[in-house]
Amino acid sequence: MVEAKDADAYEEELLDYEEEEEKAPDSAAAKGNGEVPKKGYVGIHSSGFRDFLLKPELLRAIVDSGFEHPSEVQHECIPQAILGMDVICQAKSGMGKTAVFVLSTLQQIEPVSGQVAALVLCHTRELAYQICHEFERFTRYLPDVKVAVFYGGVHIKNHKDLLKNECPHIVVGTPGRILALARDKDLVLKNVRHFILDECDKMLEALDMRRDVQEIFKMTPHDKQVMMFSATLSKEIRPVCKKFMQDPMEIYVDDEAKLTLHGLVQHYIKLSENEKNRKLNDLLDALDFNQVVIFVKSVSRAAQLNTLLIECNFPSICIHSGMSQEERLTKYKNFKEGHKRILVATDLVGRGIDIERVNIVINYDMPDSADTYLHRVGRAGRFGTKGLAITFVSSASDSTILNQVQERFEVDIKELPEQIDTSTYMPS
Repeated sequence: MVEAKDADAYEEELLDYEEEEEKAPDSAAAKGNGEVPKKGYVGIHSSGFRDFLLKPELLRAIVDSGFEHPSEVQHECIPQAILGMDVICQAKSGMGKTAVFVLSTLQQIEPVSGQVAALVLCHTRELAYQICHEFERFTRYLPDVKVAVFYGGVHIKNHKDLLKNECPHIVVGTPGRILALARDKDLVLKNVRHFILDECDKMLEALDMRRDVQEIFKMTPHDKQVMMFSATLSKEIRPVCKKFMQDPMEIYVDDEAKLTLHGLVQHYIKLSENEKNRKLNDLLDALDFNQVVIFVKSVSRAAQLNTLLIECNFPSICIHSGMSQEERLTKYKNFKEGHKRILVATDLVGRGIDIERVNIVINYDMPDSADTYLHRVGRAGRFGTKGLAITFVSSASDSTILNQVQERFEVDIKELPEQIDTSTYMPS
């Protein structure tokens, strides 16, 4: 890691990106997050991706993916981003932030053999894998553009060999592994023209990760495009973000009520700690769902709850930080591809992870903050489509956080009724 003296080279803050409640997620938004476009949801913009004057190869890939209209975030950001402008963007979860930097980078890039032109950093390997997949999807008709993903848990020699023998033009990775490769001179960053942070607040708020990001940043040219994205950007972290940039376009959601998700039904259940397992079983039996994510507060609780669900014959799988990188990624792929319908997880998958079939999120344990709540429930109701979030409240501190969520995001979360109308959270 970089010396502490570098820590104050950047202040804290990220940009907020505003997405309207009724946007067109079915378009690039969907593609950016690996979502399948949902029928029956009309975008607020009649414009299409052709209006951005994108490369024919990109437009063809967009059409193949079934996207028609840009979301609000894409409509606002892409025209500026493809001109090379620095961007700080806060936008609701599930509205296509990934597509903004994927499309704008691919639009600008002119691949040169052996040179890395774009670097994308994110905080988990699962998110890195997902971002790499999105780049690959939209380079379908750009065969000369190579993309690769780098994160810990893979033998570093494999990554060094890849960089030596088949150097990618776009590198996606986590800060620790990227820094190790760059320090060893295996990853050469002197030709980078696009520097991107996804879930930037998560990386810049943690001082050790921020130092890694700063050291990597210093290895890239001064003259480059910098883009940062997140669903939550506190006023404290924004100055940190801007220290990486030159006169960026800033898109913030200062009215935090606009961060709540259109189409997401939210309820709570008051119960004691020892009533949670029975209630969860009852809900999984009673609710119709495509896929559900159940969030817990610790590694041990994730493992125990997953074991309990399997014993009760529920098709459950578990992901937490106590697993090896390879095991986590294997299970993530398993769930994303629909082989299991229930995922028990810690907040490791609370940010950025996009799984199109998830339409219910259950907070078995209350999150530690309103920000974490927003990221968790954002796993359901992606791209403005229908979803259901249910939160278990079992203590005074749980009630306090739930009240903070309602006040901050101006949302009225009611107690779960005896009967839930399936049409309120199931896709038409």
